[in-house]
Amino acid sequence: MSYFITLEGIEGCGKSTQIPLLKEYLEKNTSYKVLVTREPGGSPIADQIRKILLSRKNKALTPQAEVFLYEASRAQHVAEVIKPALKQKKIVLCDRFMDATTVYQGIARNLGEKLCKDLNHIATKGLTPHLTLILDCDVKIGLARSRTRLQKENKDESRLEEESLNFHKKVREGYLKLAQEDKNRFRVMNANQTIEAIHKDICKEVLSCLRKQASKNTGSPPSRG
Repeated sequence: MSYFITLEGIEGCGKSTQIPLLKEYLEKNTSYKVLVTREPGGSPIADQIRKILLSRKNKALTPQAEVFLYEASRAQHVAEVIKPALKQKKIVLCDRFMDATTVYQGIARNLGEKLCKDLNHIATKGLTPHLTLILDCDVKIGLARSRTRLQKENKDESRLEEESLNFHKKVREGYLKLAQEDKNRFRVMNANQTIEAIHKDICKEVLSCLRKQASKNTGSPPSRG
């Protein structure tokens, strides 16, 4: 059984910390093979586009150019990495996906949700995650975490972190709006907790969803214990 899980949220919400923990948990507690990937990027060509999108040197990037670069990266990523992994019956864990474009460019950049959803559909050829976890936390806390991490790692990937506080508030509101509109796919996780508490909540939610999906497909979930 293949299963596609995406993690979303504002900058510094903890996705990059939680994904490897979830991967480890799933590999220990189920029989699934797990692939971890990310956006923007995830494949050699998409990673080259990532450098353009996240570099603080590219502040002049227009919203229109930005959205097309994200979709170009996504199209390559889906074709080269995500769809092949799903065909191999793997669980795919992706750090951001199409909902990030709907929120960041469609809502926060005011390009419109419909436009971004239409572009997402073209780039993914209709691929939609089975489950999307939104790690929700206070905007100021998230930004502080993200900026500290980038400073420590000395990375030139701070273009979005340098946006205004109001921009990031719109991003958070946008994610919560999507979750309210589609409760079947989205789950909002409290990311103001400790790493351990967030991990526990995520694992409980993911395992529950996997069991439901497996029950639909085979009558029982593959599990080691």
